[in-house]
Amino acid sequence: MGIELDAHQIEAVNKLGNGKILCGVVGSGKSRCALAYYFCRECQGKVRLNGKGRYVKPKKPKPLYIITTARKRDTFEWEKECLPFLLSDEVTVDSWNNIKKYVDVRDAFFIFDEQRVVGYGAWSKSFIKIARNNRWILLSGTPGDTWMDYMSVFIANGFFKHKTDFVNQHVVFKKFSRYPNQIDYYIFEDRLEKLRDQILVDIEYTKPATSHEQVVQVSYDRTLYKTVRSRRWNIYKDEPVQNISELCYLLRRIINTDESREKAVIEIVREKKKVIIFYNFNCELDMLKGIKYGNGFSVAEWNSYKHEPIPKTDKWVYLVQYAAGAEGWNCIETDTIIFFSQNYSYKIMQQAAGRIDRRNTPFKDLYFYHLKSRAPIDKAISVALKEKRNFNESRFIGK
Repeated sequence: MGIELDAHQIEAVNKLGNGKILCGVVGSGKSRCALAYYFCRECQGKVRLNGKGRYVKPKKPKPLYIITTARKRDTFEWEKECLPFLLSDEVTVDSWNNIKKYVDVRDAFFIFDEQRVVGYGAWSKSFIKIARNNRWILLSGTPGDTWMDYMSVFIANGFFKHKTDFVNQHVVFKKFSRYPNQIDYYIFEDRLEKLRDQILVDIEYTKPATSHEQVVQVSYDRTLYKTVRSRRWNIYKDEPVQNISELCYLLRRIINTDESREKAVIEIVREKKKVIIFYNFNCELDMLKGIKYGNGFSVAEWNSYKHEPIPKTDKWVYLVQYAAGAEGWNCIETDTIIFFSQNYSYKIMQQAAGRIDRRNTPFKDLYFYHLKSRAPIDKAISVALKEKRNFNESRFIGK
C-alpha cells in the first residue's frame, strides 16, 4: 500500500512547516499532503510514494489530532485518508465544535482542517492555546479576505502577543460610525504581507475538468415582493416583520419558491439523470421534495435532520442543505450541481461546487446551474459573490 502525490503536492509538503497554512482549492489534495508532512517530516517515517520506496515506521511518533468539520468526522473521511499511512491508534478526529476539549494537550501534532479561526471567537482562542503547546498546520481553501481573518493565525505563530497587540499595531477604526469598532483601514500592511507570505504554502493545481457555469433565469412575484418590502409585513404569519433578517428571509422565500424554479429543475434533472441540488431553507426543501422528477428517480437528503447517502441507482436527485453539506464529502458519480438558491457566503458557494470538482473525477466537463431571478435581493447577492465577498443584509436593506 502506498500514496500518490504529484510534483506540485510533493513540493508543497517540502515547503510545509510548523504553524503554516496549506492552501489549495477544493479537491487539490490538502488532506493527503498534510498527512504526508506529519508522517514523513514530523515523525520521520517513510511511505511508498508513487509506486517507489518502502514503508518505514516513524522514528519519532507523536499523537495526531485532526480538528475538522462534523460531517468529515461522522463520515470517517480522515480515517480513510490515514489508511495508506497505517495510522489508527495515534489519531483522534473531532469537530471544531469540540475543540475546547483539547486545550490541555501537550507535545502532539494538530491538523486544523477547513479554516475556522477567522476573527477572535471561542474557537480561535482555543486554537491559539493549543498552538502554543503543540506543533500544527492549518488547511484552507480560502485562508482570508481581510487582515483580521489572519489575526488568530498570526497570534498562534507568535507574531503578536494577543488581539490588542495586533489591533494597536495595524488597525485604524472609523471615528464616526453607527457600528462600534468598525475598521476604517489597516496600517503597515507591507509587514502583514510579509508575515502572510511566510506562513502560506500553496498547492498549484490544474483542475482535470472544465467547469461550465450557467445562469438559469427564473421569474418571481414582483407585486408580492414589493408589498412585503414596503409594508414590512410577514404574509405567512400575518404579523409585522420583526427585524432585517426576517425581512430578507421573506423576500427570498417569495423568490425561491416561485413555480418557475420547479420547472427549471425538472428540465435539468430529466436531461442529466444524476443531479446534486443545493438549497438554503426548509421551504425550498419542501418544494424540491414535492417535485415529480419522473419515473425511476430516487431522491435522498442531507441536512440537519437527515443524513442519507447518495442513491446507488441510475437516476437520482440528492438534496443538500448548504449549512449541513457544503463541505466534507465528495461525489464523482455526477457532473452536475444545481444551485436552487444562492448562499450569502462566497466561501460556502465555492465549497459546495467542490463536491464534484475533484482530482479523481472521471468527467472532462462539469456543469453548475445557478437559478437566479431579477429580484433586487437576488441581484445584490450575485454582485457580492462575484466580488468574492459575503452578502450583507443590513447594507442591502439600508439601500
